[in-house]
Amino acid sequence: MNNDYLKHMLLNRRQTKSVIGLSLIFSAFAILSNITGVLISFDQLSFYPLFGQLTDEVVIANTRVLSIGVSGIVGGPLVGTMVGVLSGIFRYFQGGTDPHIYLISSILIGSIGGAFGHASIKKQTYLTPFQGAGVAVLLELVQMACIYFLSSNRAMGANLVQVIMFPMMLVNSVGMSIFLSIILNTIRHEEGLRAIQTQDVLQLTKETLPLFGSGLNPENAQKAAELIHKTMKVSAVSITNRKDILAFTGAGSDHHRVGSDLVTDLSRQAITEGEMLVAHTRAEIGCHCETCPLEGAIVLPLNDGNDIVGTLKYYFTDDNQLTEVEQKWAEGLSEIFSTQIQLGKVDSQKHLLKQAELRTLQGQVNPHFFFNTINTISAVMRFDPDKARRLLIKLSQYFRANLTGNRQTLVQVTNELEQVRAYLEIEEARFPDKFEISFDISETLHHVLIPSFLMQVLVENAIHHAFKERETDNKIHIALKPQGENLIFSVEDNGYGIPESIIEKLGREVVESAEGTGTALENLNKRLVGIYGTKSELQIESSSDGTKVSALIPYLSEEEKMNHENSFS
Repeated sequence: MNNDYLKHMLLNRRQTKSVIGLSLIFSAFAILSNITGVLISFDQLSFYPLFGQLTDEVVIANTRVLSIGVSGIVGGPLVGTMVGVLSGIFRYFQGGTDPHIYLISSILIGSIGGAFGHASIKKQTYLTPFQGAGVAVLLELVQMACIYFLSSNRAMGANLVQVIMFPMMLVNSVGMSIFLSIILNTIRHEEGLRAIQTQDVLQLTKETLPLFGSGLNPENAQKAAELIHKTMKVSAVSITNRKDILAFTGAGSDHHRVGSDLVTDLSRQAITEGEMLVAHTRAEIGCHCETCPLEGAIVLPLNDGNDIVGTLKYYFTDDNQLTEVEQKWAEGLSEIFSTQIQLGKVDSQKHLLKQAELRTLQGQVNPHFFFNTINTISAVMRFDPDKARRLLIKLSQYFRANLTGNRQTLVQVTNELEQVRAYLEIEEARFPDKFEISFDISETLHHVLIPSFLMQVLVENAIHHAFKERETDNKIHIALKPQGENLIFSVEDNGYGIPESIIEKLGREVVESAEGTGTALENLNKRLVGIYGTKSELQIESSSDGTKVSALIPYLSEEEKMNHENSFS
């Protein structure tokens, strides 16, 4: 018998496959004990080997009790009872003196052994050899009691008990001790291997941190998959995002190709359900390649704190290698890797926020913006000192709002409005009557929380890029409206629109054009996704009549705001 298969059953005693396998194995041993036992004649109380059919004047002395008892101790009540029933039935049809005794005693012994096994399974351990010897003596006493009390001839039963009781107790107790010693040694060996594996996993965690921390991309994913494959010694390892295979190494690489769509149905299911899935057959894996050598799989979702971003998959060419231990290790590693992805996202958010801060500071010290504003205020001062003073106050408010936004991930709408209105009044002073700005934001929403610079970036983007050289009839509408448990924030203009080829890239990558690079929108979009998930990505609708940029913003309480701020502090 395959040693790994038996070890798998002993380490996973609660699984249905293990219960069935252990029942069949120990039933075979118990039946073999009946066949290879020795016969006792009541006339002469002499021993001689078993040949042919039993007569009514003989009984069998064998190690059936040991086989049944071990089955219960190892496999629990169900295994013990099943082995007791099967071996008892076989013994009954062998005949001999009062065969019903051995049917009854076999079932009792299996049940009692199973009770001890149930207790050890709950504690996830095994009886010690000394404890096993004690249980073996108890089970043999049960056998002797059945012979004595259920014999049709009480005197003959007592005589038989007197002859075989002590030898059978000795044999069964020694046999039980030896068997449990073998099991415990196997477990200690397994624990030693786990200790080594733990050390390997710690090293793996250290080596994969910079890979998963940088996000899921093909280059990092392939390096991580190769490290995992080498450490975990599985048949194959794959890492995917939500749509594509980012990395694959090991058996099956001929058709599980990097860059292709998800091959297995199991991967799609894991992403949809967000839970670990285990497959024990090729059909359950759902690979549609007929020559695929993979017969077992563990698929685990990877998340960044908000969304499922991909999967980590372990494959096995032999389903017997897919033990409960492997599942636990895989699940633990998945949690570690997800945490690494989340940590990487936090670092990315800090970097993005720093970029936003630097960009804002650049805007503050930009010679064109700063000196043009000062020159505008100087010119206004000659004919309208009050307005010049008000513009200086707005410039101060603009600086103060920027500094506040630089320190916080989320700010109240009222703070964003203060910054935007200060900026708009300065622009209005520089370009009188060029823009018509309208707001549709209820005062009841002024306390809600939105990402810092959200409103500023979109409004500034519209002013700089929507109207080109057009001097009149330039309208910008800023709105924030409830939508279920969320808010929809939008900035809409009546400008010339954005070419369709550029819209697909805006907010996702740098777009080189005569008007700019789109870095601000890319930065903002990444921040939105990092804070809320992909559901809050910027949505851009554009035509020759204008452009509307919107984003879904979950309604956050002050407590949730604190959680967000703490996560990026």
